[in-house]
Amino acid sequence: MSDVAAIVVRKLEMRARLSAADRTAVAAMVVQHRQYEAGSYLVREGEPPRPTCAFIISGIAYRQKLTREGARQIVALEMQGDFIDVQHLFLRCADHNVQSLTRMETAEVSREGLRQLALTHPAIGEALWVDALVAGSVYREWITNLGRRDAKTRVAHLLCEFTLRARAAGIAGHLQYELPMTQEQLGDATGLTSVHVNRTLKALEVDGLIARDRRHVRLIDWDRIVDVADFNSRYLHLDQVGAE
Repeated sequence: MSDVAAIVVRKLEMRARLSAADRTAVAAMVVQHRQYEAGSYLVREGEPPRPTCAFIISGIAYRQKLTREGARQIVALEMQGDFIDVQHLFLRCADHNVQSLTRMETAEVSREGLRQLALTHPAIGEALWVDALVAGSVYREWITNLGRRDAKTRVAHLLCEFTLRARAAGIAGHLQYELPMTQEQLGDATGLTSVHVNRTLKALEVDGLIARDRRHVRLIDWDRIVDVADFNSRYLHLDQVGAE
């Protein structure tokens, strides 16, 4: 089994228990290894699905929607260990864009092959189904964050989520990481202007909750920032790792 295939297998085993036959089938499905520069589109709204689905080996992407006037709303972040376009296994047209936030490395797997595996290997189908359910849970939390929390809470909440997901993906240290988002992108993820984001980050620093050095972020007091963020990690379903 190649290193890339092993990473895909590990991801699926975080969602369901796979048999030796399941692992072999997944390993045979990986078709190519690709790289994308920051700003590249992996999925475009309105286009039919590509023949392959991308699995992130390294780097970060974001899902976005654009209004008719061109205003952008970032609706999710995807990082190492995430599938980019599994929902398009059965949908005929992309309803949003996926763009690389950083330079990315992906494993591209056959869309039709993955679809057939989901239908013929129950454990693989379960893993993909659970992954889709977790994504839905995250969307619900983001909607709540945008609609019912103030600016400081929204930004703190995003920092808390990024902390736990980056640690789970193995790309962050203890309560510190590189946050590769501009203030404009943070605003598009939290429904704020870049000016408001700047003020909010400074307020979190003044309150002794975070420290910043350019894009390096360190959370100083986890318990306090969790309280300010109204953050409960339940929606990330991190306990799904090692599923029964």
